[in-house]
Amino acid sequence: MSLELEIAQASARLIAEEGMPWGPAKQRALRDLGLPPRTALPGNELVEEALREHLSLFQADTQPAELRTLRELALRWLERLAEFEPLLVGAAWRGTANRFSDLHVELFADDPKAPEIALLNLGENPEPGPQGRDARGQDLQNLVIWLRPPPGFQQPVALHLAVLDPRERRGALLPDARGQTWRGDAAGLRRRLAESDTP
Repeated sequence: MSLELEIAQASARLIAEEGMPWGPAKQRALRDLGLPPRTALPGNELVEEALREHLSLFQADTQPAELRTLRELALRWLERLAEFEPLLVGAAWRGTANRFSDLHVELFADDPKAPEIALLNLGENPEPGPQGRDARGQDLQNLVIWLRPPPGFQQPVALHLAVLDPRERRGALLPDARGQTWRGDAAGLRRRLAESDTP
């Protein structure tokens, strides 16, 4: 086994069993494996492959239902925030989410404060999320809402909302070299839910 794959598998275990974010999981995997901090880290595609394998081996009896629950929850929020042309990104879209996963949604607005005002009008109380930057290096407005635990979940689900310039949405749904998309809209998410109903 290559060192890169070993790190990817260790990272995948931490993501699947402890709910660690991908970046910290890779760093922790280095420490757990006794490797120097400057060791080259595996790419996200390799970690995702290792994560899919881990889930199929160790969580096959629970993860599909947890993924469906999170996707249904995400769809409700995509519909509630439809005016901002939301896109689901991350594990819930890619199919690797489980009960430890957060939901990540991108919103698009000319006024970066507009989504926060809309959420307040919906009776929500969003918190400021971690600072970030968009593709053009501009400060990114991030909001977090804590959602009540869905049935079968022991802890609340964090909904992360990144507010982007509408120009960032161009090409966002184009597939990568493997024919996969990194984000999806409400229509795409409904299709994935319908596909999971097909025997």
